[in-house]
Amino acid sequence: MFDSIVTSEKFNSTVSMTIASSVVLLWLVSWIGFLNCNLADLPWFLVITAVLLRAFLHTGLFIIVHDSIHGVVCQNKQINNIIGHLTSGMYAMMSYRLLAKNHRTHHQYPASDRDPDFCQDHPHNFWLWYGSFMKDYQKGKQFWILFWGMTVVFYLLIFLQVAIANIFLFWILPIIISSLQLFTFGIYLPHRPRAEGYGDRHRTRSSNYSSFISFITCYHFGYHWEHHQYPHLPWYKLPSARQNLLDK
Repeated sequence: MFDSIVTSEKFNSTVSMTIASSVVLLWLVSWIGFLNCNLADLPWFLVITAVLLRAFLHTGLFIIVHDSIHGVVCQNKQINNIIGHLTSGMYAMMSYRLLAKNHRTHHQYPASDRDPDFCQDHPHNFWLWYGSFMKDYQKGKQFWILFWGMTVVFYLLIFLQVAIANIFLFWILPIIISSLQLFTFGIYLPHRPRAEGYGDRHRTRSSNYSSFISFITCYHFGYHWEHHQYPHLPWYKLPSARQNLLDK
């Protein structure tokens, strides 16, 4: 019965747009604020907190991209795709079309040799899989777009007299942390092979984290089986889908 309810449920465009707008606004405000802060005035634990907050908000940008790919940010397809293009550019100057193409292929052929996010050669080695994952998304012209794009932004910030330490701590480092966060909780842990094998065609499994831990680790990406089963659900509805399945 729950499957039929979930399948027929429509996401609330106003809620999704409000959440997406809030993440983008918080990302921008925190970026500008921390780039212009005086590190000498901040104790080390606040600096670490700020870096982790920036990384979390940066991951939020990709979550918006992901939901845009599934068409669940805005019911207006054109606006939905504009948001996807905007946030993928803000995340790491990435091609929304490439991300959308690869992600749809991932859903069609998860954890197989046809899955662009899966590392067939090193499915049990975290770092080799991560390296392969990053290389595949930064090859060809995408590498040069990222390289020159970040170079231009970097020197523009230097021209605006932003300290190099601030640029590294509150822009570059959060990008790296975010990529590790997304890879760990959205790809490696859900899709890595295990001795017992996969349960079904989704070839994935979900974490057993509480809703709060699931949120702070990666915006509920850990509820990965639910996402593959109900790809039309936005990220904030995955905990209820998970709970309903556990209650059945």
